Amino acid sequence: MSLAPSPIERLNRARADLRMGLPVVLHDGAAGALVIAAESLAAERLDDLRRLSGQPVLALTAHRARTLKARAYDGDLARIAVPPDAGTAWLRALADPADDLSHPMKGPLMALRDGAATLHRAALVLVKSAQLLPAALVAETPQARALADSLGLTTLAVDEATTPETRLFPVIAARVPMRLAGAGRLHVFRPQDGGVEHYAVEIGRPDRHAPVLARLHSACFTGDVLGSLKCDCGPQLHAALSAMQDAGAGVLLYLNQEGRGIGLANKMRAYSLQDQGFDTVEANHRLGFEDDERDFRLGAELLRRMGFVQVRLMTNNPAKVAMLEKGGLRVTQRVPLTVGLTDENAAYLATKAAKSGHLL
Repeated sequence: MSLAPSPIERLNRARADLRMGLPVVLHDGAAGALVIAAESLAAERLDDLRRLSGQPVLALTAHRARTLKARAYDGDLARIAVPPDAGTAWLRALADPADDLSHPMKGPLMALRDGAATLHRAALVLVKSAQLLPAALVAETPQARALADSLGLTTLAVDEATTPETRLFPVIAARVPMRLAGAGRLHVFRPQDGGVEHYAVEIGRPDRHAPVLARLHSACFTGDVLGSLKCDCGPQLHAALSAMQDAGAGVLLYLNQEGRGIGLANKMRAYSLQDQGFDTVEANHRLGFEDDERDFRLGAELLRRMGFVQVRLMTNNPAKVAMLEKGGLRVTQRVPLTVGLTDENAAYLATKAAKSGHLL
């Protein structure tokens, strides 16, 4: 029936529920589980989960497990048995590294090695896609499987909805005169999965048959809006727009992938860890994230949607070049964009060069 939600629509509902502290139902055909994000879990819901399933399990990424000295027997994740007397404060302490240095002893932690981790893996994918801390409480129970057909998500649906390239659809485009780039048009694109919108700033009248000067710029509230000195994002944004005006044409894609894809709240958590002495990559790992969670296939689809097949890409990040070429675009030139070095961000930029391969 067309009135029933599709798997993608259920996925977006699940993200919203997790952010509000509600459980979602996951199943893989045989087993079913209730899943709640550790970050938003309330004490009464933890009690209810225990009544349903006995001993819930906390799923953590291997990066976070390594920080906690827990065994990741499943390779990419660890399943931690939640003790009967553990409360929400204990769970949040495992999920959030904010107090790791002041309260390093959180164990002993018993990591499970028997049984399947399929549901737990899908649970982590879900909470990460909701831009929550990658820690999920998983309670396997027959009641969850009974609800799955009408309310739940299959692990296959989670995998299919979050890994393929997202389809983006144009919503509106309008003229915007800009101080740095002159005349241009702002295009708004909306993803099929109900996620955040992304933007394309078209400067001048770029020739669709020639390589276009392009920049894939990830949203940075602190750098672009507040003028933060901890990164070089604001200066890169301004330099790219100015270069496109000088060239007479160009396209700047503004992708809403704040904090390398982990969201502003988690980015601020990473900043707090940097204040404790960790570099930007170490901070992401302690939070349980990869070095970079962004998906630049979004940029490839946006450019194709606008009729471009060749680009002169303004970037210091070889991963952007590789991702665009994998997405069917030809990168005829990498145009360096080295601006915005400050005393405050020198170590940050050095880490990006040493650990993330940026060409600075």
